[in-house]
Amino acid sequence: MRRDPTTPAGQVHRLTIESEVLKGNLLGDPARRLIDVYVPHGHDGRGLPLLVDVVGFTAGGPAHTNWKNFGENVPERLDRLIAAGEMPPVVVALPDCFTKLGGNQYINSAAMGRWDDFLLREAVPFVERKFACGGSGHRGLFGKSSGGYGAIVHALLHNDFWSAAACHSGDMGWDLLQLPDFPSVLRALKSHNNEIKGWLDAFFAKKKWSEKEIHILMNFAMCATYDPDPNAYLGVRLPVTLDTCEIIPERWKNWMAWDPLTLIEKHGAGLKRLKALYIDCGDIDQYNLIYGARRFHRRLDAIDVPHIYEEFPDDHSSVDYRMDISLPILAKALAREKRGET
Repeated sequence: MRRDPTTPAGQVHRLTIESEVLKGNLLGDPARRLIDVYVPHGHDGRGLPLLVDVVGFTAGGPAHTNWKNFGENVPERLDRLIAAGEMPPVVVALPDCFTKLGGNQYINSAAMGRWDDFLLREAVPFVERKFACGGSGHRGLFGKSSGGYGAIVHALLHNDFWSAAACHSGDMGWDLLQLPDFPSVLRALKSHNNEIKGWLDAFFAKKKWSEKEIHILMNFAMCATYDPDPNAYLGVRLPVTLDTCEIIPERWKNWMAWDPLTLIEKHGAGLKRLKALYIDCGDIDQYNLIYGARRFHRRLDAIDVPHIYEEFPDDHSSVDYRMDISLPILAKALAREKRGET
């Protein structure tokens, strides 16, 4: 049931793409992927900007086109914002990037797969050919949590491809986000003879999982993302010792290389090329992400990168309403001509 049945509804097209870059991934995940594409009412997509929705952990893009109780899915939100004149019409692609380990950080990994390449070389060009949308200067991406991480890392590494990005409660600040989880991981492994394979096999055999177990799975996904071992089960190896939970320096160095607070030191200046950069975080985020967001914001200020930064009175959960702010900012920026053009 739509909140306002009188709002003109756009159309969601469900496409399928056969990925070449995902074939043979270590997790054994399928290379055939769904991409839901929203096209606003009264348009066929031609000439419109393109936004890509990179979703958070445990989700895939098509989850954002599902019916949603007590609220709006992403297409319904877009319908409302566009109909109210709060944002110009845009095409939005929602690719399925779910993995066996429960989610995605949208970078290339020897274990998780070549997800950076999938977005840049396959998914976006596929959608742009199909709907004659986007193109240089008119592409942006947005996401929350792991999706927020994907958005900010893509903006840092590929600001020649993307022209706008919104990072909602994005992963950053590994010392406060990642490290505190490993004692729980080690306690979980203890019941499986300290074997990662044993824990994962037991997890996959279950019919129901606790929130705590999902969180442990997420930690293993991060291991397979930031410091994969192709010779380990599903590429997972820990950055800490099993008995004392001490950091293994060579392992942790690989993790830290992917912290946005590290990446900004080398790639931050490139963010000046963006037409819009939006970052926000709840001020009581239960994963401590507010502290990483503040550090990132202050570093952006220090290197004179134009951006919008906001904190809001909420935690990490159920904050899709923040898209009411970010999506108009991105759409308006991408609808404009490139800087320097008339």
